[in-house]
Order: sequence, then structure tokens, then C-alpha cells
Amino acid sequence: MTVLHPAYLPNVAFFCVYTKANDVVFEKQDNYQKQTYRNRAYICTDRGKHLLSIPIVHTKGATGRQHYEEVKLDNSYAWQRQHWRTLETAYRTSPFFEFYEDEIRPLYEKGFDLLLDFNLASIQTICDCLQLDFVDEFTDTYSLEYEKDYRFLVNAKKELPDEFPEYVQVFGDRHGFIPNLSILDVLFNLGPNTLEYLGNIEIDGSHA
Repeated sequence: MTVLHPAYLPNVAFFCVYTKANDVVFEKQDNYQKQTYRNRAYICTDRGKHLLSIPIVHTKGATGRQHYEEVKLDNSYAWQRQHWRTLETAYRTSPFFEFYEDEIRPLYEKGFDLLLDFNLASIQTICDCLQLDFVDEFTDTYSLEYEKDYRFLVNAKKELPDEFPEYVQVFGDRHGFIPNLSILDVLFNLGPNTLEYLGNIEIDGSHA
């Protein structure tokens, strides 16, 4: 069993694992943690590496913690509209933005209440673009470790030592190559060659 944490528009490392494993299960039994890819993704804009952050409603139970699958989105702020506008501005000149925008835009037009539901929808949208099967298997209890445990990839503060081959990014001439961004960066720049790119990367599970 290969365990991954469903994040927002997951990064390259996540999809490297996802596309190669045939036994992926999504973690949904843990507690929410701040400053992770649970509610954030990084893209490249004309100013360089840019954070897309989803606002959530911060409520804690009797234990002082909030269960991840119960985390609600703070829709009092038009974050979906802002995120889509940012993606449009950043990638409208990329080779494949127009090819995929009709599949990705609805993600930012449909209403969602829970962070987990939105994250899963973002993963399913990417799977549709890549013509991959979407995983709908989930953990039913929380475990501290698994044989193939890649939940550490949700940690936004952890820099991976793995090598990420360079490809042409929209603003690469200004900022140089920025590795391991949201998979959207690869998709908009490489299009149908995204799967080939992912196939050339190995993520070491011992980084946990």
C-alpha cells in the first residue's frame, strides 16, 4: 500500500509517486496541520515562485486539534476567483494553457464546503487531463507508518534532495528553473509529455 496525502493541486513529487504506484491509498484520518500542501500550492509567475493559499475556517475540537476531513473552506473570501485569475495571468502564454483550461476552470466555479473534497476534486481534474485513473481508496484508521509511506510529501517546509530535470518554464528566462512546483506548471508547459517527464524522476521514500 502506497500512502499519499491529498493536497491542493499536488506538486511534481506527488504525481511521480502517484503515476508509478498501483496501490495508492489516500490518507484522510489525520489531523489538519498548518503550513502544508493541504491548503497551498506553488506556481511560477512573472515575479517568481508564488503561493496559492486556500483560506480555511479554524475550529478546534475538545482535543485542541481539527480532523482533516472536517476542515471547512472559508468561502467568505472569493479565493477561487483569485486563484483562477492568478493561474490565467501566470500561464496564459504557456504552450498548453488553452488546451487544458476548459477542464481546469470548472474547479474554480463549483462551490465546495470542505477542504478535502476540493483537494480530491483538484487531483481528479489533473488525472482527467493526464488520462489517469483516479484513486478512490482511503485509509480507515490512522497509522504512524506504512511500508510505502509518502505522506511526508505534504510537508511544505521539507526540501527534497531528489533531482528534478529542467524543462522550459514561462518565466524561466527571468528566474531560472524552479523545481517541484504544482503539477499544473508541468502540464501547462509540457502538455501530453507530462507523463514522460514524471517517468524520469524517482522519489526516495526514505526522506520521511
